[in-house]
Amino acid sequence: MDIKDIQNLIKFVSKAEVSEVKYKTKDFEITIKTPLAGSDAVYAQPAVYHTAPQTAAAPAQVATPAAPAEKAEPVSDDSKYVTIKSPMIGTFYRKPSPDKDVFVNVGDEVSVGKVVCVIEAMKLFNQIDSEISGKIVKILVDDATPVEYDQPLFLVDPS
Repeated sequence: MDIKDIQNLIKFVSKAEVSEVKYKTKDFEITIKTPLAGSDAVYAQPAVYHTAPQTAAAPAQVATPAAPAEKAEPVSDDSKYVTIKSPMIGTFYRKPSPDKDVFVNVGDEVSVGKVVCVIEAMKLFNQIDSEISGKIVKILVDDATPVEYDQPLFLVDPS
């Protein structure tokens, strides 16, 4: 099951107005919880559980190539910059609403706690705050596009 299938499942669950759905295959399991109608409780992130495949050789082959690929990206010529990453799966927005200005542009100074974007997950808009101070060097995601957990959003020069 890839990320698009998971996003479609989340959309389906939210439209179906059910409180919890569990989906399980032989090597993948996902549980999605939504607030009940009229309830004040909010669950912004779905719980995702991965189970190991039955064969021992397959995980070793899959994990080995993936780890160097992830480490090779940050060690590029942008290594002096700090990355602000997405804390959740959802849709990335640079503006608080369509008629407002963007939170930050390239060249803007940010400080700890400043809102840099919002991510919509299950009809909830979550403000994403900067965890570092510095200058925005690059915006890595287009407005109104889906993002994954831990996906880089901004490059910040902390100097």
